[in-house]
Amino acid sequence: MNLLDFVVLIGSMVAIAAYGAWHTRRHRSLNHYLRGDETVGWLTIGISVAATQASAITFISTPGQGYESGLDFVQNYFGMPLALILIAAVFLPIYRRLNVYTAYEYLGHRFDARTRLLGAALFLVSRGLAAGITIYAPAIILSTVLGWRLDLTIILSGLLVIIYTVAGGSRAVTLTQKWQMAVIFGGMVAAFVILLLKLPTSLGDAFTVAGGFQKLDAVSFSVDLHRRYTFWTGMLGGFFLSLSYFGTDQSQVQRYLSGSSLRESRLGLMFNAVLKIPMQFFILLLGVMVFVFYQFEQPPIFFNQSAWHEAVRHDPGDKLQALQQEFAAAYAQKEQLIHQWLEAKHAGDGKAEAVARTQALAALDHSDTVQAEARSVMQKDDPGVQSNDADYVFVTFILGHLPHGLIGLLMAAFFAAALQSKAAELNALGSVTTVDFYRHLLKREASDAHYVAATKWFTLFWGLVALAFALFANLVENLIQAVNIVGSVFYPIVLALFLVAFFIKRIGGTAMFWGALSSQVLVLALYFLHYRVPKLDFSYLWYNFIGCAACVLLSLMIQAALGATDKPAPASPAS
Repeated sequence: MNLLDFVVLIGSMVAIAAYGAWHTRRHRSLNHYLRGDETVGWLTIGISVAATQASAITFISTPGQGYESGLDFVQNYFGMPLALILIAAVFLPIYRRLNVYTAYEYLGHRFDARTRLLGAALFLVSRGLAAGITIYAPAIILSTVLGWRLDLTIILSGLLVIIYTVAGGSRAVTLTQKWQMAVIFGGMVAAFVILLLKLPTSLGDAFTVAGGFQKLDAVSFSVDLHRRYTFWTGMLGGFFLSLSYFGTDQSQVQRYLSGSSLRESRLGLMFNAVLKIPMQFFILLLGVMVFVFYQFEQPPIFFNQSAWHEAVRHDPGDKLQALQQEFAAAYAQKEQLIHQWLEAKHAGDGKAEAVARTQALAALDHSDTVQAEARSVMQKDDPGVQSNDADYVFVTFILGHLPHGLIGLLMAAFFAAALQSKAAELNALGSVTTVDFYRHLLKREASDAHYVAATKWFTLFWGLVALAFALFANLVENLIQAVNIVGSVFYPIVLALFLVAFFIKRIGGTAMFWGALSSQVLVLALYFLHYRVPKLDFSYLWYNFIGCAACVLLSLMIQAALGATDKPAPASPAS
């Protein structure tokens, strides 16, 4: 990065933060701090919901996912539109009619205090862990761009977003997200256009190479439970994951409760039902095109270049240097075979084309094997090295091949995404801790100023917790998958609490509490056992269905054993 890049980066971020601070300078009530002023239109709500869900992880890690495995990750979102329709029809009217600050207040109305606290606690644990993971994304940028240590960049980027969130609250998050999204999409579209212009082959040949290497297989109808992403895992597991995230996660609920009316909030959700799948497809396709680009331009053997150079410096046997040379030779052979493959295609020689494609696939497997061996050597020498470098793919491409100015814009886009999603997460964590625990258990009668101050302190606390987790966690998955795995472990039970509350009136608080607790233990057991028991090593998306179904069934069984409900269920506010 040069001076122009830093001017664009710093200027964009300061302008957005100043805009949010100026427009929220007079908002001091609890209602304004937690929910905004409830005058927000549907487009702002839609953008805010999308921005909260689309963190820097989406724009840094998803291209890396596309680079590694192609378009199949898009199936993860197939169930989202249906989930958002159900939320708009059922969840949203109830939340608005009850006039709640958090979604978990409704559980207290419907069941009892301990079920409310259980739901809130599961949210705090899951979102607190996910918040720690999302700190990685801007830290990766700083680490790559400036060559700083990753732990230092984690602390710096985390402190920046903590200060911003504590100062502004929900209104600042919502107001600035539309400008942050404008910066993000402007940068991503510009990067995609320049990438296509830089491809040393035609667009048709680029798709030929991508398809020949199985990067364009977007939909699979396989019924293999061990396959992570299929049409069925996306429609069923993705439906339950989206239903729980958008319908019960306070970081999302808080966004659309700020709407000026039920209609505006519903339109905001429908905006996301239409937007999300095309957006993810576009970002994954960007990663696939980066993959094609690196078939004609030699990529690094390890995309986290600062970690690679550090490992080479401490490699007494020069094993990594030898692997680097072997990788370069494998790449040269593969590039030659790809040219032969495309020449045969242009000549209409199907037999020669098939032979060259098969040989190119074998050469790709060879280079992948060399890269895997290099990662193994690095991790053996330093167990603390993060072996999965997919999150560095897009950043490496940006810094090495895009023009100055655009580099600064994209770095600003990533920081904007990090700022917006992290601020929404921390704001929601502070809100739930204040409303569902502090005000409910410790300080029932206090002024708005007192609760706003408490929320700020709790937001600071959760920011520091997320920082600590980010510093000590060693991710084996890439970031976009790690966030979804955390959600799939905890969200199903929270979703089941709400589904039972809405639709099964005969279940009371005692049965619901113990059914939820037992189901959470089951899902955690499945997650930890899948490393040790091969038969349990199925897609994490199934946890969403299994956990939710188990919670509902166990609650029904416990209620049947108890007899009549221990607390009469009130009529649904939506009825």
